[in-house]
Amino acid sequence: MTAATRGRAVVIGAGVAGLATAALLAREGYDVEVLEQRDEVGGRAGTWESAGFRFDTGPSWYLMPEVFEHFFALLGTSADEELDLVRLDPAYRAWFTSGAEPLEVRSDADDTVALFESVEPGAGRRLRRYLASARDTTEVAREHLLYSTFQSLPRLLSPAVLRRVPRLLPLVAQTLDRYVGRRFRDERLRRVLGYPAVFLGTSPDRAPALYHLMSHADLADGVLYPLGGFGTLVDALVRLATREGATVRTGTRVVGVVTTTSPAPRVSGVQYLDAEGREHVAPADVVVGAGDLHHLETALLPPDLRTYPEQWWADRDPGPGAVLVYLGVRGRVPELTHHGLVFAADWQANVDAIFGADRHVPEPASMYVCAPSRTDPTVAPPDSENLFLLVPVPADVSLGGRGDPVVEQVADAAIHRLAQVVGIPDLADRVEVRRTAGPADFARELSSWSGGALGPAHVLRQSAWWRGRNASAKVGGLLYAGGSTIPGVGLPMCLISAELAVKRLRGDTSSRPLPTPLAPSTRTAPAGERR
Repeated sequence: MTAATRGRAVVIGAGVAGLATAALLAREGYDVEVLEQRDEVGGRAGTWESAGFRFDTGPSWYLMPEVFEHFFALLGTSADEELDLVRLDPAYRAWFTSGAEPLEVRSDADDTVALFESVEPGAGRRLRRYLASARDTTEVAREHLLYSTFQSLPRLLSPAVLRRVPRLLPLVAQTLDRYVGRRFRDERLRRVLGYPAVFLGTSPDRAPALYHLMSHADLADGVLYPLGGFGTLVDALVRLATREGATVRTGTRVVGVVTTTSPAPRVSGVQYLDAEGREHVAPADVVVGAGDLHHLETALLPPDLRTYPEQWWADRDPGPGAVLVYLGVRGRVPELTHHGLVFAADWQANVDAIFGADRHVPEPASMYVCAPSRTDPTVAPPDSENLFLLVPVPADVSLGGRGDPVVEQVADAAIHRLAQVVGIPDLADRVEVRRTAGPADFARELSSWSGGALGPAHVLRQSAWWRGRNASAKVGGLLYAGGSTIPGVGLPMCLISAELAVKRLRGDTSSRPLPTPLAPSTRTAPAGERR
């Protein structure tokens, strides 16, 4: 079968994973249609504008640039051609409500080593060893885990991996919190090294120490930012997908996966409703669910065809929820850097409230603060600031969404705490634009399981082999992509998940990235259009 006649593929969801999958499958020669329930594309990586302020509504960290570069290379282009990237320096600043001096982390490993040494004698030397281990673990993950569909155990147990087993096993057997705590005493240093676990959907005392590899991304590789915001990444993905021939349709809500039963269950299309509520069926030889895996499995398939039925999810961790606060602020806020972290004094009580047995909104709560207008003048009017606050809370839709009392109270408290800790006493009075989002918004707008903000937590039993796989075990031709399947949450992982869909269809069980570029298809159909 030639590339021009590979068949028809329907991708459910036009988030980063869905758009990336569409671009790669179209280049492979599939006739690709993307169906998105919302009126705009991007999913979690959306954009919202008001009164001259333009907000990224989700991801805001550009880490692991080599993953982005590889994805673009698959399509015969590069990050430099598609995005206007700048390096942030400082990478971020951390504040502590305990009153301890803030830490400013530079985008240079030597500067970070010097910072650690200035805080705790001997910590600089230990950080170099820590980062060397993180680099080695990153290389193992990139070469043997991240690009694997986990179909072939012998391929995963390569000599290179087996040689590292004596060093990797302790990283699996202990938590990140313990691993960091045995090397660094100062609480501020421990928080800086442990906080990346939250971006993996868990906490340092629940994440395996293997994830110390995340520190290599921000402390050694540095942090980048695409000028214009992360909406420019989404625009690039739409541009590339349509260039390859895919069609993107918004306002189309998929309500079921259509299957044939003979000789075995296999996809034949998807059933969807258009903006007027009319029902349609889009025929398909391949369906890629690029939205929330829980929703796809439990709402779009009948019980007998579910690989991951409701009981499978019952004892799994959806990761954190979040209250998001978008603020358009009159006047400049030089006290802030592009990225910032505000740590509550009782960190353990904070994470226990979010991830423990008795889950509730922490008070006081830690938060992440993004001020992209400190770098990018296009995201706010002159002499104004664009602020994005993320307060981790339990993944619990009963907390509500924008406008609900709990969400607005969390937002008020976050604004007040930021003003106090950073030293902007009139911050609340200078807010001209305000919008919030809570767990109920994630559930309603993104069909997110339990209203989770990121995806299933990267605890050990939900990582690698034990995470939801990227293909149905019961329905032929049904694949999955996005943060709730392998390899995991975050923009780089979503791009990799798109590549894993291609590897599934090719029957490629290797653990290495695909060679670049993908051989372009021989299709002659006109380029798709975004509707």
